[in-house]
Amino acid sequence: MNASKADTPIIDLRSDTVTRPTPAMRKAMAEAEVGDDVYGDDPTVNRLQALAAEILGTEAALFVPSGTQSNLCALLAHCERGDEYIVGQTGHTYLYEGGGAAVLGSIQPQPLDFRPDGSLDLVQVEAKIKPDDPHFARTKLLCLENTQGGKVLPLPYLAEARALADRHRLGLHLDGARIFNASVKLGVDVTEISRHFDSVSACLSKGLCAPVGSVLCGKRELIDRARRWRKVLGGGMRQAGVLAAAGILAITEQVRHLGEDHDNARQLAERLARLPGLAVDTDAVQTNMVFARPERLSRPEMERRMAAEGVLIGGSGSDLRLVTHFDFKAEHIAPVVEAFSRALRA
Repeated sequence: MNASKADTPIIDLRSDTVTRPTPAMRKAMAEAEVGDDVYGDDPTVNRLQALAAEILGTEAALFVPSGTQSNLCALLAHCERGDEYIVGQTGHTYLYEGGGAAVLGSIQPQPLDFRPDGSLDLVQVEAKIKPDDPHFARTKLLCLENTQGGKVLPLPYLAEARALADRHRLGLHLDGARIFNASVKLGVDVTEISRHFDSVSACLSKGLCAPVGSVLCGKRELIDRARRWRKVLGGGMRQAGVLAAAGILAITEQVRHLGEDHDNARQLAERLARLPGLAVDTDAVQTNMVFARPERLSRPEMERRMAAEGVLIGGSGSDLRLVTHFDFKAEHIAPVVEAFSRALRA
């Protein structure tokens, strides 16, 4: 960064995981009542789990250190060695979690391409369900993602996926890292989404400002199996109420701010779309993600130039990804657009 930028605060749009705990969270963490959660004795963890189960309309919930572990505990609880799960080709559980299901669970993934709206074609899903034949892995689970690339799965689609899973006696898991973004976008209670699934992973540190953690929600028997896997995976925590205290505020206080993130993403996309040399699909902006493609510069070069301007962005392939969040306010939109304008001209 040049000298003129040295005193300018960094604007970080790489992900909504970069949010910092709110002052209320820090206070709650400092004052949290704690016990030993491996023994089930941490009252704050127990309160978070009960609250998460109540909010998502499930029998039980499990607090885990990360979304990756939450999804992996779910896959291991649903499937056995030699089983298979059907998942999106760029789904987080398949592409971005280190192959954990295969490495640690001997669970075979059957990836399919996502459609442009973030859904899997259920006709293709049904065609990939294996017959009961020793030549094949046993198809046991369908894994969906909501949101997927910032896009929200429609409620009728979720009902169709549930019906398909029931016909074929499959489990249905939702990587709902941003399930609250989806419910806010649809204007419905989160249970209108979660009720279709046997298990749901919800992240507390993506946009909701908790410093760490996810909750896995589902039927009590499945959560009991997941709890055993959490221990195997090294996820048993002791005085974890210090972290759970922030998680409680994440799901009771921070969800109401997600609509602001969506509005900021929409305004940012519309402003960026006016810049020459940058292609932005404003119609694709549903929640808190904006995707843009520089027409003359490579993505890595654009990231480098924006970093020099004090704006951190990410992406993959040719596309840039900008993710709005609680620490990104409406007044940051103009500086980001100006930084893009300068970077595109440089």
